[in-house]
Amino acid sequence: MADAKLIDGKAFAAHLRERVAQGARALWAAKGKKPGLATVLVGDDAASQVYVKSKGRVAAELGMASFDHRLPADTSETELLALIASLNIDAAIHGILVQLPLPKHIDTAHVLLAIDPNKDVDGFHPINVGRLSSVAPGAPLDFPVPCTPLGCSMLLADTLGSLTGKTAVVVGRSTLVGRPVAQLLLRVDCTVTIAHSRTRDLPQLCRTADILVVAIGKPEFVRGDWIKPGAAVIDVGINRLPTDNGKSRLVGDVAFAEAAHAAGHLTPVPGGVGPMTVACLMYNTLQEARRAAGLPFAAI
Repeated sequence: MADAKLIDGKAFAAHLRERVAQGARALWAAKGKKPGLATVLVGDDAASQVYVKSKGRVAAELGMASFDHRLPADTSETELLALIASLNIDAAIHGILVQLPLPKHIDTAHVLLAIDPNKDVDGFHPINVGRLSSVAPGAPLDFPVPCTPLGCSMLLADTLGSLTGKTAVVVGRSTLVGRPVAQLLLRVDCTVTIAHSRTRDLPQLCRTADILVVAIGKPEFVRGDWIKPGAAVIDVGINRLPTDNGKSRLVGDVAFAEAAHAAGHLTPVPGGVGPMTVACLMYNTLQEARRAAGLPFAAI
């Protein structure tokens, strides 16, 4: 068969960001309000600084208000919780994003639990986790959904159309990606199996999948002969491997060159799922701004 068609997450994310910008302009015209996103970074982790800066820049580009809070690494949990409490009651802020990981002396679970569920645009609050696990098939996602899983589901729907009845295997059971992706696929009537490090005969299980989502954090773990011919493969992994010239290259959790000869559709790394995460964060923030303004949920 011909090589897989690439799923261009970068192009789809750009289109989604433009629709969010249109929604932000419409909200301003109707209510005189801008969607507001507050980012909180504790410490000086270089990668986290880059992520937070890019999120603030994208928010501004889309006509949103961006509130950037940088705290020193020795900030106490009590101080961080006090900041979150103030953001929860600030009417100008509709989304709160606390950049993870947090310093070891801060309990991440306590922090995530302190965020107002309606401002939890990462979708990590237990209430939003419960909403996703109990949403009826086909019901609207009118609450914050974890951004990377939401991006995966958007790419699949755009690529394949109806997903009803398809067999899906999700490799990875994390609460950040694997489990929410499985819930989203169940919502659209897929038959879903979650696989993990203890799964027996994982290659054979993967070969049953019409849709294969891989989020296991191991570079090039899934090989080409694990993939059902014509399957849609979503590679969530981002791993850096050294090269001979002393630099590094980005690879996913799927052996891309091999998978390209078997899959029908395949996300590249980079340029696949990655750009969707920030775009979906902006989407969630817009939806919460609409909710706060008394406007109905509107999928865009």
